[in-house]
Amino acid sequence: MLNMLLCEDGEELRRILPAYYASHILEGPLDRFECHRDVNLISFDWCDVRNPLENPARVVIYVDARDVVFLFESRAALEAAGAFHREAPGSGDAASGELALYRFFSGLVKNDNDSLEALEETIISAEDGILTSPRRKLSHVFTRIRCELFVLKRYYEQLNTIFEGLVENENKLISEENLRHFVILDGRIDRLYENVRSLRDYVSQVREAYQAQIDIEQNSLMKTFTVITAIFLPLTLLVGWYGMNLRMPEFKWDYGYPFVIALSAAIIVICMILFKKRKWL
Repeated sequence: MLNMLLCEDGEELRRILPAYYASHILEGPLDRFECHRDVNLISFDWCDVRNPLENPARVVIYVDARDVVFLFESRAALEAAGAFHREAPGSGDAASGELALYRFFSGLVKNDNDSLEALEETIISAEDGILTSPRRKLSHVFTRIRCELFVLKRYYEQLNTIFEGLVENENKLISEENLRHFVILDGRIDRLYENVRSLRDYVSQVREAYQAQIDIEQNSLMKTFTVITAIFLPLTLLVGWYGMNLRMPEFKWDYGYPFVIALSAAIIVICMILFKKRKWL
């Protein structure tokens, strides 16, 4: 028997499940995976990998030797799970709980590689735009990607914990014939988790390159300001010198004013030549 319920109240759940497990689920909180003598209880936060920043929905699964009951916190998760089951091979058969569970998780991660590849392409585009895109825009892109990868990392960590328990199969609820399917699926989830970790490292490297580019530009700007300051420092000294309220002989010289102008221009030219020789410009 396969039941998929939107978790609005506990009356239908109490009618379907044994009283102890219904109360345990409703009163919670549950661990991600609980292995009882003849029942497995699974609890995790549903995440749409295509849009990880949407609010997650809680999913609780009850599995015994014959039945599987899914409880969903949101209607979107309920409809997606129904689609997984309908599209699964052999879904029209009277499948056992373990097969229904396998179909659900297999459908859950079916297209995740494509979503992660699309996210990787976004990171590559951001990396290519480091030299051309506006700084504020890139900063928002990196922040969003880092948040998405953090959510995905936690999501796959949950699935890893669940499948560790399923593959251990302490209560022998999963037959040896079907256990290999869960082992394969466990390996697929491990690879997805490692892909997310690799993408997080990649984002960190791109972000460091982005920050390094900003530092280079800031250093170049500071260098320009330093050169300008160095050029005008002698001129400031000259202005201060002749701005003193003293009786200087040069004031009575007819060529005093042109001389000061020529001296200022010569100082600028000499500074520019020196700075170019030292490759400061």
